[in-house]
Amino acid sequence: MQNIIDRFISYVIIDTESDSNSETTPSTKKQWDLANKLAEELKTIGMQDVTIDEKAYIMATLPSNVTHEVPVIGFISHFDTSPDFSGANVKPQIVSNYDGKDIVLNAEKNIVLSPNYFKDLLLYKGQTLITTDGTTLLGADDKAGITEIVTAMEFLINNPEIKHGKIRVGFTPDEEIGRGAHHFDVAKFGADWAYTLDGSQIGELEYENFNAASAKITFKGKSVHPGYAKGKMINSMLIANTFINKLPAGETPEETKGYEGFFHVHHLTGSIEETALELIIRDHSKKKFKKRKELIEKITRKINKKFAKQFGEDIVVTEIKDQYYNMKEKVLPVKNIVAIAEKAMTEIGIKPLIKPIRGGTDGSQLSYKGLPCPNIFAGGHNFHGKYEYVPVESMQKAVEVIVKIAELTAQNDTLIK
Repeated sequence: MQNIIDRFISYVIIDTESDSNSETTPSTKKQWDLANKLAEELKTIGMQDVTIDEKAYIMATLPSNVTHEVPVIGFISHFDTSPDFSGANVKPQIVSNYDGKDIVLNAEKNIVLSPNYFKDLLLYKGQTLITTDGTTLLGADDKAGITEIVTAMEFLINNPEIKHGKIRVGFTPDEEIGRGAHHFDVAKFGADWAYTLDGSQIGELEYENFNAASAKITFKGKSVHPGYAKGKMINSMLIANTFINKLPAGETPEETKGYEGFFHVHHLTGSIEETALELIIRDHSKKKFKKRKELIEKITRKINKKFAKQFGEDIVVTEIKDQYYNMKEKVLPVKNIVAIAEKAMTEIGIKPLIKPIRGGTDGSQLSYKGLPCPNIFAGGHNFHGKYEYVPVESMQKAVEVIVKIAELTAQNDTLIK
């Protein structure tokens, strides 16, 4: 497992945080640092047709080693990390033979990763964990996935007795800001289907995800001396607060689970004259997703109507953008590709956990671009924050799943038909 640890750490110490406010692809220049490293590494381990385009999308091929016709499959991960928490100067910590007790991430700042709060930790007692030092995220989302794909390809190259068809590998920028698949050339990739390695707990296998949209809402106001403000001042921050309070109670990320949708306010900045609110809208149901967007528009209209006479123009300006849709619609017609992954897990002793993704992956957008793309666990937990960790044994199992999927797909089995 040491090769997995070394490879993973070599990736996470490179800052690849993406930026939703940037209009370039990749959204940050620093993503090139890892992208270029990955392209060279793929060549070094023996992958063929390694390409990296002008937007940092990486593709590579492992040729088939069988003579019969086999579907071309792909494995995809992203190399950017979330802008929700710092990804600069990541200092991974190795916890060998985890004893099931509190892990002190940072003694100076009293930051502790505790199973009393994060109960999933107890699933990994006796295993090797990689954690943060309490000041950054780790980057297992999705550098664990990249580690697993590269390691699996290296294993197949070094063990040619394992029979497989043609395999395509793809690494993308900017997934964390919803753009990972925007410039992904599905025709160039040339796979019949693919799997993203971008899930969490060992065993996760997902082919359903949220329908997703983002909303940027601007509130305007009028600033006058507070001593003479009666009937004149309009405080945009208070209007924003009114707007938030009109969203349904209990429909937030921290209060929902499973198939339940939510509104998530993630940025709020303002002054009396102007306040900017950013939120995301999520729902597995297409019908409920539409109603959630309509509610945002309805609240906007009501507030604008209330202030129409006093302000003279729209006091609230709302911009809603769809981000991605539920891949279930595109995967169900070819659900055998899920069955292959499920069988692969079962054969190596993993209990498949088939459940909806409470988020999205490149696979959701790629499925709508013609590349059906279920999602497989990468092993990490507590993504996008200082409590992020990944068990090395989970990463090793993900490598084994990739290898087994490749092996099963090369067999003349009814599963691939």
